[in-house]
Amino acid sequence: MRANQTTTIDEYIADCPENVQPHLEKVRAAIRKAAPAAEEAIKYGMPTFVLNGNLIHFAGWTNHIGLYPGSKPIEVFKDELTKYEISKGTVRFPLDKPIPYALIGKITKYCVKRNAEKAATKGTNKNTKGTKTISVKGSR
Repeated sequence: MRANQTTTIDEYIADCPENVQPHLEKVRAAIRKAAPAAEEAIKYGMPTFVLNGNLIHFAGWTNHIGLYPGSKPIEVFKDELTKYEISKGTVRFPLDKPIPYALIGKITKYCVKRNAEKAATKGTNKNTKGTKTISVKGSR
C-alpha cells in the first residue's frame, strides 16, 4: 500500500486511507492489551510488535486488514478463523465485516506464549540444561 518509508506505527497508520485508520488503531489496541510489554516497530514495512523476537505484524490494505502471526497460530485458531481468508502465516479481515478484535487479542496472547517458550529454550541443550555458567575474571 505504501513505500517502506515509515518509521513508526503512528506514521504508518497516518499514511493509510482514512477509512482504514480506525481499524488499524483498534487492531493496535487489541495487540497492546494482549501484550503490554511488547515494543512497537516497523518491520518488513509493516507495524510489528516485538517481544522475544517478532511477535505479530499487521497491515492496512484497501479492502482488508492483514494480520501476520505466523503459521502455527493460524493452525491453532483455524476453527475460529473459518469466516476469513487465511493462508500460511496470514489472516485477512475484510473491512466490510466486523473485525474480531477479541480474537486478535487471543492470537496475540498465543504469540506471547510461543515467543516466551522459544526464548526460554534458546541457547540451552541437553548438555547444559539446568546448569549455570559462571564467568570468573582474574589475572594471569
